[in-house]
Amino acid sequence: MQTLKAIYINEIFKISKKKKVIVALIFSFLSVIVTAIAVYALNNFVGIGITGSSEFSIMALTVLSYTFFPLFTVFICVDMFAGEFAEHTIKLTITGPASRFKVFLGKILGIAGFIMANLIFVMILSLMISFFINRSMPNFFKILIAYIMEFFPIFIFALAVVLISNITKGPTSAFMLSILVFLVFNGLGLVFPYLKSLLFTSAFDWYRLILGSYINFSKILRIFLILLGYGIMLFTAGYYLFENKDI
Repeated sequence: MQTLKAIYINEIFKISKKKKVIVALIFSFLSVIVTAIAVYALNNFVGIGITGSSEFSIMALTVLSYTFFPLFTVFICVDMFAGEFAEHTIKLTITGPASRFKVFLGKILGIAGFIMANLIFVMILSLMISFFINRSMPNFFKILIAYIMEFFPIFIFALAVVLISNITKGPTSAFMLSILVFLVFNGLGLVFPYLKSLLFTSAFDWYRLILGSYINFSKILRIFLILLGYGIMLFTAGYYLFENKDI
């Protein structure tokens, strides 16, 4: 456990030093601010009530879930795997006393930490802005649950990017292929609606299942089990490729 903890802390430190993390926070901040300005203008000057205090945080989550959250997840995952292999900086980690499994798991946990931190940042920012838009108390519990639920599909997508990064020969091809997979999966869900429930990208808005007056727990459980299945398969396949990849 001490070895895994050391690897995890090291990965978090490396992530925090990446310029892409700062860019991710800036773009997330600007996206929420622009959305808030648009909502405030429509609510107060045009007379169109788009959203209430609670709904604004959900709107911000919806906007970022299909744009910047996946994009910057791709950046981080590609950097941590394909990028480090291309630059041979991963050699120092792999040739150390830790097993490849612990190195792989430490990196995955680091990615999970980045995703969660980004979600928390946007949630807190959107909640603060909600008070200025409507000056009323949002439903904090539902918002918190929605952001927690959003973590899972983004994390599954991250595992898919890790798998792709261990297949491709460089960071550029890994980035392009990851974006292509994201677009294709979303496209398949639109063109073939009967396949949508089987694609993990369809779960990017599954938090909406808890927002209504009726909560369909059986559907939530079914989607969770599908995501769990994706997670197990992608993690196993990604680790297998990572274990057998030459430095």
